[in-house]
Amino acid sequence: MRRLTMIAGALCVALVTSTGAFAQVPPDPNNPNEAIPDALNVVPYGETIKLADAMKAADAALAEVTKRKWDGAFCVSVVGPSGDLVYFAKGDNCQYASIEISQHKARVAARYRRPTVVFERLLGKGPNFAYLTTLDGMTGSRGGNPIIVGGKMIGAIGVSGGSGSQDDAISLAGQAALK
Repeated sequence: MRRLTMIAGALCVALVTSTGAFAQVPPDPNNPNEAIPDALNVVPYGETIKLADAMKAADAALAEVTKRKWDGAFCVSVVGPSGDLVYFAKGDNCQYASIEISQHKARVAARYRRPTVVFERLLGKGPNFAYLTTLDGMTGSRGGNPIIVGGKMIGAIGVSGGSGSQDDAISLAGQAALK
């Protein structure tokens, strides 16, 4: 029994003294995330987008689809600042996956208060931004844009069904309808 106690004690001492080496990770001068900004620029939330305005944004987005003759293969979602769906429109040729993807893009743009293209571009910068994939509900695909009226974010619009650049162009047309 005494021998077992001695072995257990030695193991405890070894564990306690060895963890100190892992206590702090030195800063990486090559990682842009190590810099601490002087200020925080946040767009404040406003009152939730009204249904009529959500419809206006979606209609403008769908008008852009028609103008560009892109065959009605897009889904458009408009959400409030919390990411909850306010309005949804689906083109006749929209793939089923795009229903949820458009809602997801709008939700991410609202909850993180930034266009989803920001995440796409940061992920493309390399491993220093791999942490983005661990954020709840994050998507790194363009096509989601916040709707800001009077300096406050009232919601967001998300589009899916085409290439990323097509989705973003349509989303931006919907966003612009409320400026």
